[in-house]
Amino acid sequence: MTVLLNSEIFILTLVIGVYLAAVWLFRKTRLSILNPLLVSIPVLALITHFLGISYESFEKGSRIISFMLGPTVVVLGYLLYEQIAQLKENAVSIITSVFVGCITGVLSVIFIARYFGADHALIASLEPKSVTTPIAMSIAERSGGIPAIAAVVIVVGIFGGLVGPFILERLGIKSRIARGLALGSAAHGLGTAKAMELGAVEGAISGLAIGVMGIMTAILVPVIELFIA
Repeated sequence: MTVLLNSEIFILTLVIGVYLAAVWLFRKTRLSILNPLLVSIPVLALITHFLGISYESFEKGSRIISFMLGPTVVVLGYLLYEQIAQLKENAVSIITSVFVGCITGVLSVIFIARYFGADHALIASLEPKSVTTPIAMSIAERSGGIPAIAAVVIVVGIFGGLVGPFILERLGIKSRIARGLALGSAAHGLGTAKAMELGAVEGAISGLAIGVMGIMTAILVPVIELFIA
């Protein structure tokens, strides 16, 4: 029985099954707080704990899902191609906005974490909070952080996807490019999913922001640490 519970096919089926059930629940209720990903994480945590499935087994069993995170980001390139004219016209403002967002995101984590007495490993794990999960885990590992902790940046995406559009609306931000940049830069994949619901331009710009934010964060994190170490 233990072998079955820790097998790759069982874990993969469990993850997909729980997520589909969460999607069904969300469609029935339409409550933002019941976001499928937000519901799936604690449910899976409880089930794996109850069944005695180790983290190592769960990670190995769900590796194909982790792998697919990368290609899904690449797929966003099609949306970018459709909005290439918009990108060329606003290239400078896009790069500048993402650069400022990257600096702000990294520095805010460092100073807040240091204020609360966090050690270097934890700070390094949280620095890439504004980039998509696979990139964040890689950056954290190279900076001396813990990839498993870096994976919790998905919470940032969930929060941004839930409240981002509301905040942008309350602030009176109507620019489709600005909305896409904000959601992609701050809430990565889940923010982009929400941006796609707002429109094609928002979705394309948000997808671009994910990639640019990832590159800038990977470059700037070591530089920032060097200057404020």
